[in-house]
Amino acid sequence: MKKYQAPLFLTDLLNARSPSGYESEAQAIFDKFVEPAADAYEKDALGNRIATLNPAGDPVLMFAGHIDELGLIIKYVDADGFLYFDTIGGHDASVISGRRVQIQTRQGILKGVTGKRAIHLMKAEDRKKVPEIHNIWIDIGAKDKEDALSKIRIGDVATYDHGFELINGSIGAARAFDDKCGAYIIGETLIRLAKEKTSEAKIVSVATVQEEIGVRGATVAAHRVNPHIAIAIDVSHATDHPDCDNRQFGEFKLGAGPMICRGANINPFVFERLVACAEEEDIPYQVEADPRPTGTDARALQVSRSGIATGLVSIPLRYMHTPSELVDLEDIENCVKLLVAFSKSLKKGEYGIW
Repeated sequence: MKKYQAPLFLTDLLNARSPSGYESEAQAIFDKFVEPAADAYEKDALGNRIATLNPAGDPVLMFAGHIDELGLIIKYVDADGFLYFDTIGGHDASVISGRRVQIQTRQGILKGVTGKRAIHLMKAEDRKKVPEIHNIWIDIGAKDKEDALSKIRIGDVATYDHGFELINGSIGAARAFDDKCGAYIIGETLIRLAKEKTSEAKIVSVATVQEEIGVRGATVAAHRVNPHIAIAIDVSHATDHPDCDNRQFGEFKLGAGPMICRGANINPFVFERLVACAEEEDIPYQVEADPRPTGTDARALQVSRSGIATGLVSIPLRYMHTPSELVDLEDIENCVKLLVAFSKSLKKGEYGIW
């Protein structure tokens, strides 16, 4: 059987360490792959990367995929040299301890291990509890506080030491498919459109920052770009695994195609056009219903300035916000094809007004 080959752009993004507010490694990857294909390329004060194609085109179509990920930020070092931290983004505290981590310091990457009291030393009732964050620490093998502070600074950040790996065909595991796959998709879409030169629209692909702590990058980027139509690309929950009630969460499978969102956050024109493009191009897709502003960049895009016709396309993902998220890379490729088809379908004056 032929071995599946993951795109280098995607794998480099997945292996880049980029907690919210510290996205420089992922920024550099996006710069390397996307800037050469763009007609214009900008950076802003928050760290967004804004790549533009066909600047005189109409309508203005913005894609947003965030390059930040979960992380840990060091807040305190005790007398024995153990590092205490707070979480960046929404962590499951039950999976933090016992992990190898990489700390980004001014001297380079420093390895460490997250630790807590061993189960053998706990009382029976304590074994049933999820540990509180202040009862977990990072151990870098320091002799004491002075030794630790010679290696790190307060405010340094850490990420789990879990890189990308294909585990079965096109099924891959990584700590940050959320949302490095979205950043790859919006960058790769612009790269392919640049080669074809067939879109009437102005295309603006934005690698957004600080989504995990409040869609902050998308908020300012949407104001700056001022698009007629905007589509966020993120991940959403695959429910094809044990302990997931489809009556509550819907039915979504890895490998069944990107998830096109429908609901209050979504403009009807954008939704229907995405579905039409998927069906015309024979691209598999799934429909996700959400009755409220979504937990993605789409919620910021929709209400920017005087309002933007907004869509959301998500990659089905298992085990969100854990060190080993699972995705089918075929869903990522099909999402790129969908966005390329959507971009090419837009005609002058189509602004999503309804």
